[in-house]
Amino acid sequence: MPDLSGKAAIVTGCASGIGAATVRRLVTDGAQVLGTDLNSKAGQALCDEAGATFLQQDVSDRERWAEIVTAAVQTFGRLDILVNNAGMVSGVSIGDGSDEEMFAAWDQVIAVNLTGSMAGCRAAIAAMKNNPGGASGSIINIASTTAFTPLPTDVGYSASKAGVRALTKSVATWCAKQGLAIRCNAVIPGATETGILNAAEEVTPGLKAAVAATSPMNRLADPAETAAAIAFLASDECPFMTGADMLVDGGALSIHPGF
Repeated sequence: MPDLSGKAAIVTGCASGIGAATVRRLVTDGAQVLGTDLNSKAGQALCDEAGATFLQQDVSDRERWAEIVTAAVQTFGRLDILVNNAGMVSGVSIGDGSDEEMFAAWDQVIAVNLTGSMAGCRAAIAAMKNNPGGASGSIINIASTTAFTPLPTDVGYSASKAGVRALTKSVATWCAKQGLAIRCNAVIPGATETGILNAAEEVTPGLKAAVAATSPMNRLADPAETAAAIAFLASDECPFMTGADMLVDGGALSIHPGF
């Protein structure tokens, strides 16, 4: 089990799914955690149960990011870990609806999934550079297998998660080139029992069973399984690991379709 004692973390999208499991895991591993979510009632309840601090946040609001990071530093004295987990689906394909509907859905999912992650990286790096003892930290961006195998039924989500993967590599290499001990890695969850997947199931009935079948393990992941990977990346156990894709997909991307 990674030792996160003395570390301070921000986890976005903490109210359910992977975010909730991550808050629980990081607290269990010794970290002080600030969880954020747009859903203040569920987010507060989760953080109260887990022993974390909660603040409401819309990750697409750039000014709110500055407030969240400042609150974390004021509360904990430092910021060591950022988990950019908050996300949404649009459920819109390239040919759906009117131009107005299509672009509204696109703009929203890009603002939350991609721009929100970028804003989080930027704000966190500014704080991590000023940590007591010198610049240090670990940023974990939650991408998706759709970054590799896009969904025809959701062009915005697929594009946003591919963007998160590229963002991760850009941030990682920039920090390294600057001589900053700030790592940035992407976790690539496969089909996971989350609110996003349940929302996608409403748009595309039968999707959960179909995506579970894409894994050789033929099941959905438990969010705690993804949280375990996040905790490892957040720890000091992998200091030479940056710009990487950590697959937590039950082998889905390792098998040829149809086998």
